[in-house]
Amino acid sequence: MSIREKIKQFLNLFNKGSKVLVVINADPDAIASAMALRRILWRKVSEVAIAHFNLITRPDNLAMIEYTESGLISLDSIEKKNYDKFVILDSQPDHSEHFSEFTYDAIIDHHPLSCDEAVYVDIRPEYGTCSTIMTEYLKTMKIKPSAKLAAALMLGIKTDTADFTREATFKDIREFQHLYKFADMNIVTKVERALMTEDDLDFLSNAIKKRKIINNRAFFHAGIIHKPDELVIVADFFLSIARVNWSIISGVMEKKLIIILRNDGLRKGAGNTAKEAFGKFGSAGGHKTMARAELEVKLIRKEIKTVSQKALSHWIICQIEKTGGKKIE
Repeated sequence: MSIREKIKQFLNLFNKGSKVLVVINADPDAIASAMALRRILWRKVSEVAIAHFNLITRPDNLAMIEYTESGLISLDSIEKKNYDKFVILDSQPDHSEHFSEFTYDAIIDHHPLSCDEAVYVDIRPEYGTCSTIMTEYLKTMKIKPSAKLAAALMLGIKTDTADFTREATFKDIREFQHLYKFADMNIVTKVERALMTEDDLDFLSNAIKKRKIINNRAFFHAGIIHKPDELVIVADFFLSIARVNWSIISGVMEKKLIIILRNDGLRKGAGNTAKEAFGKFGSAGGHKTMARAELEVKLIRKEIKTVSQKALSHWIICQIEKTGGKKIE
């Protein structure tokens, strides 16, 4: 099916009276994709709301939301009865329990297929970002993005591909070049400069002091945390250490063990490793070079009896050492 035919099929889901709720796990790619979808449905439906369930604390993400005027609202504030169409972007329904209260009319995503329970499905794991897919939708429909929308989509592509060094494809580069003609580059620059707060720096400093390097893998377990985004900052930073080819950073928040995985792309995929190591204890998965797991501590307790922070740290290392794989020569 051509992209034009797919878009027509997608638009047939809606009518002038439709009230659409877009549900996302907010990061730059998801935010930009949702903004693009809202533009696509402009004047075609009655309302489009973008709801997120995750806590947003990273300065760059907060700056993106402010400068692009993305209009996100918290999922907790949503009255489900006020909407009759539900769309999930840059994720699939089984990626988090927070998605489970809705039955989706459409799923648009670039992660490996894990759940396609919707009337309309466009899942393209061969694409580096969901923003690339949504830019393709806009271009096919001959919709000129606003300067703020184009900037948001550029940031979505840049972030998820780590400036085209991680799982980027020709399609991502092509759509990025298309967006460059329209984007407010001041927004892109301002967002990219808003990297971390002093609290983030303190967190990173502590991680550096307490890191463990085992078989070229960098581990750090932070214990109780309040901002999961700090784990991402450390995971990305640790992968820049010479001879380190994996970073596995973890912490406990609200009775869940959150684990962020990164690798250099030369070994076994991070997503597959996350599933094999942690899948039976909660949600786990991702891409070749980046993955995430959110695990129920009570399920882990059944296996290792004690869930002290020291025990959790040791357990994570053992699970990764069993499943992490070796460098592909």
